[in-house]
Amino acid sequence: MTYIITQPCIGLKDASCVDVCPVDCIYEGVDQYYIHPEECIDCGACVPECPVEAIYPDDEVPEQWKDFIAKNYKHFDVPAPA
Repeated sequence: MTYIITQPCIGLKDASCVDVCPVDCIYEGVDQYYIHPEECIDCGACVPECPVEAIYPDDEVPEQWKDFIAKNYKHFDVPAPA
């Protein structure tokens, strides 16, 4: 499992999540931050730090933002789980 950053991050790009990540797996993209799925250790430290509640475990992403799962994996050129 990994965590996914969703739509509320777009435009805001608050870096609070980056500052608390113990493995530095959160990277800045053009429109939002992304969590590297192969580097994330599933600690969840980033979740409570997000001021707009944009971060979810990949199996709990709200339906309206499910497309962000594929967007996250594509950002790192990593195959999304089946």
